Amino acid sequence: MDAYEYPLPPPTGGPPASDRSLPLFLALYLVVLAFFILLVSISVRETARSHAVMNGLAATFAAERSIASESTVQVAKEEVALAARQFQSQVSDVFATALQVARVEIVQPGRLMRVRMPADVLFFAGEARLRLAHDDLLDRVVANLSARPPGLKFDLEFVIDTPYGEDRLLSAGEGLALARARVFIRDVTARGAPPDSLSMGLRPSSANEAIIWFFVRFPDEETTRFGLLREAPS
Repeated sequence: MDAYEYPLPPPTGGPPASDRSLPLFLALYLVVLAFFILLVSISVRETARSHAVMNGLAATFAAERSIASESTVQVAKEEVALAARQFQSQVSDVFATALQVARVEIVQPGRLMRVRMPADVLFFAGEARLRLAHDDLLDRVVANLSARPPGLKFDLEFVIDTPYGEDRLLSAGEGLALARARVFIRDVTARGAPPDSLSMGLRPSSANEAIIWFFVRFPDEETTRFGLLREAPS
């Protein structure tokens, strides 16, 4: 009779081999945890070294913050200087394009410029009335005055010549020069120029010139108001 082999049934009872490894890993984790707990319990904190480390870190990050702050300030200064130069350049272009007879001088780069022209170029001869042909010029001047960026203030001072009287004193009456100065200031104000950026003055001279000073100032910089009668700086 042939012998038959029957497969043995799988063992029953007890966890599978994969499940039996879990207690082993858990035991290892507990041993590692106990080891670190033991290290912490026997460690001694050295305050001096801890303070030294913390002070070193604080000094390092403070230096980095200081460098970042200085870089930010430097960038801001460069932007302000660029805006000031652009203002002077744009105003120069306005007068060079519209009034070929005007003489533009950069007295102090980025801070002060002066535009000279015969008074009768701006006004009708013998009248306190602006020539209509200069509407576009005045609009562009006002646009540049109004486009002041944060950190800067653009000021305009209109100075016009008036001759001496017989007694070598300026007349305080409503003369032609004073009337022209007032008309100019009123006109640019009506076009939208910031009123706090405008001033006017009279210069004792028979040259019959109109001089426009353009100042670049910081908002907290004290502005000197020269009053009605003033001799323009040379």
